[in-house]
Amino acid sequence: MATALDSAPTGTTSANDPTNIIVETRNLGKIYRDFWGRKKVHALKSLDLEVRRGEIFGLLGPNGSGKSTTIKLMLGLLFPTSGRVFVFGKDATDVSKNERIGYLPEESYLYKFLNADETLDFYGRLFDMSAEERRERSAKLIKMVKLEHARRRQLKEYSKGMTRRIGLAQALINEPEFLVLDEPTTGLDPLGTRDMKDLILRLRDEGKTILLCSHQLADVQDVCDRVAILHQGELKELGRVDSLLKMQDVTQIHASGLSEEAKGRIKKIIEESGGELQRMDNPTTTMEDLFLDIVKESEQRPGRRGGRGEN
Repeated sequence: MATALDSAPTGTTSANDPTNIIVETRNLGKIYRDFWGRKKVHALKSLDLEVRRGEIFGLLGPNGSGKSTTIKLMLGLLFPTSGRVFVFGKDATDVSKNERIGYLPEESYLYKFLNADETLDFYGRLFDMSAEERRERSAKLIKMVKLEHARRRQLKEYSKGMTRRIGLAQALINEPEFLVLDEPTTGLDPLGTRDMKDLILRLRDEGKTILLCSHQLADVQDVCDRVAILHQGELKELGRVDSLLKMQDVTQIHASGLSEEAKGRIKKIIEESGGELQRMDNPTTTMEDLFLDIVKESEQRPGRRGGRGEN
């Protein structure tokens, strides 16, 4: 089973190339105000990050950390209070970018009286797709998300997991270059979750850039190439998953063919005794432990940014 740690994303080979940046935020901030214009919530504070072409980028944080605000600013659904956000090199408020984006919200707002074929046909019409193209895309996507057996059933009869699947198909109807997935595994059983993660990796391998927002930290650890962790509207950590999870202050050695005496004498004895040094590196923690540690540090030291990862 492949994971994001097995190979580098195709989009990170030339990160300094401006054409390689799908999303860029510069000093991005958002303040929600009440009816009288008074500051109500400072949802996002000076956010700087990049989403690179061909990668799966994870956006993590507790409830109220600014994740949903960040996504809405990227999609042009909100206007920033300060800073700017660019998508495909265009300001996020430029609606022309939207034809290149697919979006799966946390709650899919679909017409419950339509079936799967009718749903995808409806959204295909919004992109001015021909009838033949809509039929071909719908058939391919329904097969991809494994809903052939329920394609004629109305969506009101779907389980939550099935609704997530047809929601993903709807997000892919226009063959987007950039895919935004908000809690894609919500409501899925373990088998469905594994299928969804494999599909996300497949879409990445086909060249799509994916922004994944999830509370399921194991899912993020399995599929994401890089992650940003937000807390109280601030960016607390940013980097590659393998770098962030590596425990730099601990060394781990895997060896074979050693005598009992050799096992106690580390690398030099391994070489002297004729043993084979299979691996010597840093063990890793889990995404859940990393996430909890960062949130705890953030609460103890507000405004401080960690430095574990490499951008």
